[in-house]
Amino acid sequence: MPAVLTFLPLAILIIAVPGPSVLFAVGQSLANGRRAALLSVLGNGLGVAVQGVAVSLGLGALLAAVSGSLLVLRVLGGLYIVYLGIQAWRGAGTEQSAPAPARGTSHLLGRGFLVGLSNPKTFIFLSAFLPQFVTRASEATLQMLVLAAAFAALAIAGDSLWALGAAQARAWFGGDAHRLVQLRRTGAVMLVGLGIFTLASGADSSP
Repeated sequence: MPAVLTFLPLAILIIAVPGPSVLFAVGQSLANGRRAALLSVLGNGLGVAVQGVAVSLGLGALLAAVSGSLLVLRVLGGLYIVYLGIQAWRGAGTEQSAPAPARGTSHLLGRGFLVGLSNPKTFIFLSAFLPQFVTRASEATLQMLVLAAAFAALAIAGDSLWALGAAQARAWFGGDAHRLVQLRRTGAVMLVGLGIFTLASGADSSP
């Protein structure tokens, strides 16, 4: 328990600093609305949770040891985010007179899940961060699973706040069709920029 109490405030501080997941949440909110953003945030958090499980079972270190594996993850993740941004841009001007059909819940969750799962920086970060709070070697896997679940839950909560804030701004400034299109395109540009940043950045940078 003391390890968890030490871990939680540090995790909150780390999550509070805006990073790629925040840009993803805000971009989704501006481009696709609150529901899409919150479901994508939940999916992203589930992807982080799966990474936490992998790290707890020792798979994170194994993946890092396989030459080129993290690079493949980074490229696939970056390309997917660019694709989402392009799709958002293409659809930005199609809803001026009527709302587009809502995306299915599973589609939106899956989209966020793929983004979260394919981020190699989270693998590296969790691999370095979680073991520091293990107090008993015999219970290392269980303790790391608990810490990873707590981190994913906090990440979902933090990113959801950003998504809700961006959705509120979208509602305030999107009162007419022209401004709404511009807001959607802003979100699309943010997603494309995040994808390009992911492709260009090294896997050893901060999460």
